[in-house]
Amino acid sequence: MENRENMGWNEVLEGGLAPYTELAAPEEDWLDSLNEAQREAVTTTEGYVRVIAGAGTGKTRALAYRFAYLVNVLGILPGHILCATFTNKAAGEMRRRIRRLIGDADTGLINTFHGLCVAVLQADGRALQLPKSFLVLDNGDIDAMLAVVYEERGLTLRDRTYAQARDKIEMLKTRDRTDYFHDLIAMGADGLKRRYAEADTVDDIIFYGYLLQQKKSFGLDYNDLIILTLHLFDTCPEVRRSWQERMEYVMVDEFQDIDGLQYALMEVLAGHHSNLFVVGDPDQTIYTWRGANVRYLTEFDAHFPGTRTIMMLQNYRSVPQVLAAANSLIARNRQRIAKDLVARRTDAGPAVWYHGADSPAEAAWIAEGVRALHSAGVAYGDIAVLYRAHYASRAVEEAFIREQISHTVYSGVPFFARREIKDALSYLRLIAAKNNLDFRRVANVPKRNLGRRRMKYLEEAAEREGTTLYEALEAHVGDDIFKGTGAADFLKLVETFSTTYAERPVSAVLADLLQASGYERLLRTEGSQERLDNLAELTQSVYEYETTCGEEVTLEHYLAHAALLTGADAVDARADKVKLMTIHAAKGLEFPHVFLSSMSEGVLPSRKTETREAMEEERRLAFVAMTRARDGLYLTEAEGFNHKGSPRFPSRFLLEIGPSLLLRSPMPPEYLAQAREAQAAADLRLAERAAAAQFTVGERVAHPVFGQGTVEGVDMTKRAYMVTFDDLETSRAISFRAPLQKTE
Repeated sequence: MENRENMGWNEVLEGGLAPYTELAAPEEDWLDSLNEAQREAVTTTEGYVRVIAGAGTGKTRALAYRFAYLVNVLGILPGHILCATFTNKAAGEMRRRIRRLIGDADTGLINTFHGLCVAVLQADGRALQLPKSFLVLDNGDIDAMLAVVYEERGLTLRDRTYAQARDKIEMLKTRDRTDYFHDLIAMGADGLKRRYAEADTVDDIIFYGYLLQQKKSFGLDYNDLIILTLHLFDTCPEVRRSWQERMEYVMVDEFQDIDGLQYALMEVLAGHHSNLFVVGDPDQTIYTWRGANVRYLTEFDAHFPGTRTIMMLQNYRSVPQVLAAANSLIARNRQRIAKDLVARRTDAGPAVWYHGADSPAEAAWIAEGVRALHSAGVAYGDIAVLYRAHYASRAVEEAFIREQISHTVYSGVPFFARREIKDALSYLRLIAAKNNLDFRRVANVPKRNLGRRRMKYLEEAAEREGTTLYEALEAHVGDDIFKGTGAADFLKLVETFSTTYAERPVSAVLADLLQASGYERLLRTEGSQERLDNLAELTQSVYEYETTCGEEVTLEHYLAHAALLTGADAVDARADKVKLMTIHAAKGLEFPHVFLSSMSEGVLPSRKTETREAMEEERRLAFVAMTRARDGLYLTEAEGFNHKGSPRFPSRFLLEIGPSLLLRSPMPPEYLAQAREAQAAADLRLAERAAAAQFTVGERVAHPVFGQGTVEGVDMTKRAYMVTFDDLETSRAISFRAPLQKTE
């Protein structure tokens, strides 16, 4: 497309806007509504099947239809089909689709990986001495436990922030101390106390202090859920066999994002019937930083001989202009399964590259564009502004506030992490399990004169007597220190609801509990209407869960469900507000119009990109962002200077897209030449770093002192390998300069 002297919105929209229309036939038409590749995916039921499904090719539709085909045509029981997803939102959408197709409330096990593990552990965790009422811990819960540890051992946030502590705990559990669960399960509280008391490093204090808090509250975090499920299957053959026999067909969505633990879980569950169906797209692998490994998808056929591979390439989502630009970009990657998505839509829509003089000009152009789209009949809720990192949203937010454009930012406190929601859920968890974590949170909310002095008294009594804080209060409520407090009323409240909640709907229990506890009255007294509205929304969410879950919902079921909700689950497609979010948060979503802002070198791709592999992931990230767009795609960047004072240039990804595929604003030829020179210099640095690293992840090496080991990671910034040595308990960072030798 030719450059325009003036990238005004009249020029961008001169061809008009074609509203998005669904091309596929209604779901009632069944198999006739599917294209050839979709139909093959649906009807190929036996053995190992790999579906490479590009963005917008109807993979969710194919999964739902395959489930319905198994039930309606083959006669398979819904409860014998597992469909694993990555988000509760995806699982909910899958359930709704399937329910319409099979006409049955029973939708089998359609769940997230962690939700599935909750179901397994609730059913059979007694074999690991787990109580059925164990808690599922989210980050807020973990931070509350860490706060106790920090206070007890005099740690501060200078030693480790809570985020750093959580990351360290995860690393220890999944890599360095993978047998930790023996301490958590088999070791008594006294043994853990000794480990905790003897710990003399910050990491050990945090780790064993956290395990002790988990033990006291019967709490499991997300890593525990999968690790303990695998341990259960490994140590209890009869339990493993029971679940394997039940899982006659296993289907996994978004398989490119799977990590080692999830892969092992799926392999075990499919180990009896050998019917494993996986769907994914290597071009959308954007979570390697949290353990995802695209090789599980690309090498699936090597691991499972006889695998049938099906390519789904017909894109129903995006206009041809958007798809052509996205195809042009992702073709630059090497680590992929070569393919081009084919647009089924024939209507036209804009694909634009806007270059601003500075960041305010870029943000102003985006705001102007939102206004123009809205004037042309596009709802605010049909527009999304995406960016690589949260900080990149500042200028756009300021422009929207100035122009009074209705918007919402999906980067603040998630709904289920808000104070009033955490408080309400703590009340529910307390009546179910009477654990220390939730006792600490709500015993004095509203105020019951159970402040720090009296809580310390209870802590000491519980420690001395080997009880929970709730049991300590029961035993000592008559002590003088609790006279004139609301302790007795609090015990009565908890006990009353504890003995009656199992007989009532969770939504009714919640509503009555908020009223009886005085919590609702507290918020009314504070005049916190927004918090009251949030509580009303929580109650509504419980009701919706009860009516759509397809099974009798217990309080324990709902609490586990709520603990597993993520930020992605909170995106409300119905809100008529422009949505601002990171690209990672937008994964799995789609919008009629997408602005991808701050497409500058050092932002997207990130300035932290140190390897060719990391650069490919950044390119995949841009591809994912572009393919969120249905009707219009607007790529924006601006001149200026980066945080170190060097000139800012357009992202290499903009330069890699075929020049004829984007409507471009004018740029001086010398500026583009400088941008290409800067990119070439950066590529040279990547090549030099790659040459310095002699070994790759997974290779066996020998060290002159430590002996043989396996390369678990390569840190280009530190120029070091992370090596797990056979004869050492923990991993070591080994410099590129060390005399390592490759072994077979």
